[in-house]
Amino acid sequence: MNLETRIEQLEMKVAFQEDNIETLNSEIFEQQRKLQLLSEQVAILATKLKEHTPNQLASEKKRCAHRIINTLIC
Repeated sequence: MNLETRIEQLEMKVAFQEDNIETLNSEIFEQQRKLQLLSEQVAILATKLKEHTPNQLASEKKRCAHRIINTLIC
């Protein structure tokens, strides 16, 4: 294998690696964007859950009690 052939092979490998790196960087960027969006959504849901949990638990207890009473009566 002569020197010119080896240089051409190395140049092809470098070009391939550069393309792979660019593709991976794009994927990482997209994953980070999605992760950020999901983190924001989880924070919003956590806030809503904290705001509504006491009222919902009380309502759920009342509904369960009504269901049990209705089941026993029927």
